[in-house]
Amino acid sequence: MRFQKNTVRRSLLAAVALACLGTAQAQPGAAGYPNHPVMLIVPTAAGGTTDISARMLATPLGTALGQTVVVDNRGGANGGIAAAAVKRAEADGYTLLMQYSGYHVITPLVSKQAPAWKAEDLTAVANVISAPQIVVIRGDLPVKTMAELVAYAKANPGKLNYASSGNGSLQHATGAMLEQQAGIKMTHVPYKGTGPALQDLLGGQVDITFGTAPPFIPHIQSGKLRVLATTGKTRLASLPDVPTTAEAGLPKLDATSWFGVYAPAATPKPLIDKLSAEIAKVVASPAFQQKAQEQGATADYLNPRQMDAKVKQETAAWQEVVKAAHIEAD
Repeated sequence: MRFQKNTVRRSLLAAVALACLGTAQAQPGAAGYPNHPVMLIVPTAAGGTTDISARMLATPLGTALGQTVVVDNRGGANGGIAAAAVKRAEADGYTLLMQYSGYHVITPLVSKQAPAWKAEDLTAVANVISAPQIVVIRGDLPVKTMAELVAYAKANPGKLNYASSGNGSLQHATGAMLEQQAGIKMTHVPYKGTGPALQDLLGGQVDITFGTAPPFIPHIQSGKLRVLATTGKTRLASLPDVPTTAEAGLPKLDATSWFGVYAPAATPKPLIDKLSAEIAKVVASPAFQQKAQEQGATADYLNPRQMDAKVKQETAAWQEVVKAAHIEAD
């Protein structure tokens, strides 16, 4: 009887060991990864800061991994098409998302429809770039500082109008944040993208807009537009004479965009750790930092834990702004 019990026990232990081995084999580790190209999906069309960030990362990361990193632009639905594609992908480290903070933080707060993806569908890998928005006005508006802009808006309630890339966009929320913190009232004019908003700002149809620096710098240099402040915590190297909003008297107006890499939620931790470590090396390189600076941005690595904390903090801050301004996406 004792022999039979021992035999049964050994059989059960062997079965458990085989099951654990099968599970371990089914969960890919970092060894041997990657052995074919990695796809980095971008939630915007080519040419914007999100796309530029992805392309800046793709080549050096591919070199570090020993495989090509292919950039795949899938714009639309406020980032929903790209995020949903990554959500549905195999959690094997071969399909990644270059996420934009406006889509990751603002869009879920303002969407009226059931989302195609949720934050828990994705897992953070690494932040790559941070880019503060700048406050830009048409060149002939009779103000030269943020203080003068606030005074003008108070003297002319509702007269100033600000352009955004659409209802529920980060630019829309930034305008609302400025109104709330400065105690002013402006008129929001939504556009279908930054390009059309910029064109109407140049044409004088709107007075103010917000956005990352690169598209605006040539027009600032030509005098057609004037930049009043940057919404980050420090001045931009590409615009060293432009004060921060804190320096201009609005210390809580922080509307910095970030661009980071995400993967499907079930991606094994060894793969996330390997990708994050390699991205950290790329972001720390002088060449990458120089390119980021040229784009009016900062090379800004954050690990997954730091990214999650940042998203939590920003979501709480923007939720107050969105709720107070009754912002909804189209």
